[in-house]
Amino acid sequence: MRIIVYEHVSGGGYADQPISPDVLAEGFAMLRTMTSDFKAAGHEITILLDSRLSKLNLPISADCTVPIFYSEEPKKFLVSIAKINDAVYVVAPETGQTLHFLVALVEQTGKVSLNCQSSTIQKVADKTVLYDILKRNGLPTPKTLVLNMNDTLGEVKRSIKNKLTYPLIFKPADGVSCGGLSLLKEDGLLENAIEKIKATSTNEHFMIQEFIEGEAASVSLLCAKGNAVAISLNHQTVKVGGPAEVSSYEGGAVPFDHPLKQKAFVVAKKAAECFAGLRGYVGVDFVLAKNKLFMVDVNPRLTTSYVGLSRIANFNVAQAIVDAVLKDKLSAKNEKNGYICFSKLETPAPSISAFQDTEQLTEVVSPPFPLSENQKGCALIASEGQSMDDAKKHLEEAKKRVLSIIIRGK
Repeated sequence: MRIIVYEHVSGGGYADQPISPDVLAEGFAMLRTMTSDFKAAGHEITILLDSRLSKLNLPISADCTVPIFYSEEPKKFLVSIAKINDAVYVVAPETGQTLHFLVALVEQTGKVSLNCQSSTIQKVADKTVLYDILKRNGLPTPKTLVLNMNDTLGEVKRSIKNKLTYPLIFKPADGVSCGGLSLLKEDGLLENAIEKIKATSTNEHFMIQEFIEGEAASVSLLCAKGNAVAISLNHQTVKVGGPAEVSSYEGGAVPFDHPLKQKAFVVAKKAAECFAGLRGYVGVDFVLAKNKLFMVDVNPRLTTSYVGLSRIANFNVAQAIVDAVLKDKLSAKNEKNGYICFSKLETPAPSISAFQDTEQLTEVVSPPFPLSENQKGCALIASEGQSMDDAKKHLEEAKKRVLSIIIRGK
């Protein structure tokens, strides 16, 4: 097929404003990996690419690249070039209903959307609605309060006192990754945590959840017609900070060998099957405690774990997405070939020559981009091994090589 792959961050969604280097590292890594997988499956791929990136001769195997100069252009091009293509896959955040809007736009063209249905994306993206559905279906979630942005500080404090105890997680109702998230150990910075949420969210509600001590993890699934199959348990490296700090997703590892793996598969499958409109690739986030697991999110889209899964799965995950959407086929196996660790790496702002040198490294999935508006760069690096310890060792070695090139090339 002729497929358009649009990744919002690298594809022009921020064309007339600065791009956060760490968000760009994740976005471009997903774009590059999915494009490569679709190409390996025999498809012809068109991508949209921010003009600041398209002029850099990037290491990406698309058949056609459409440069984007203004942030309003992607939606116009998705409609116009859909006419000469067969299908579209959108990678975008749920925040501000961006993913829902873009997928709905694709659906209106009459071409094949390889995403989850837009109506289901809208439902799942509102974490307050999602939480209610998961709870009604008996799925394990943290104790949660859903509050209104207009509630007074006194009302928020009373609600917490009646139902929860510190430490607590404050997060937006439409957040992605760790955006707007804060960990509070007492109520002294309560107002700051709420302001942090308001800065990243347009939703009228926000959420407060009990903090669960444990391992951050996710399950990758393939979904079709109300059915789902779990294909991988992934470890997540997450940094959770207070209101004045940045909470962030730093990377992960695939597969994640954990005693609760099979239970996570069962629970993730049940959660995904609560929503008939989920199809193709879906991610479910967990916290794995000592003897118990808690579901914290459902992602109706591609997640960064795909970058690792793609490299060690014994099947083409992108083609499996196509088969799930077009054929209702969920026959993918979940055996893996080895282990892989992947991580973002903050770097000094790279020179053009250093950028060109780092993009040649096998372990560099997304190079640190030399964008003039940024004072730093960020790469996404992935390294494999026959054991998790081997993969971690190779990852640290690759990080050192990248930093050496950047520093030497300044």
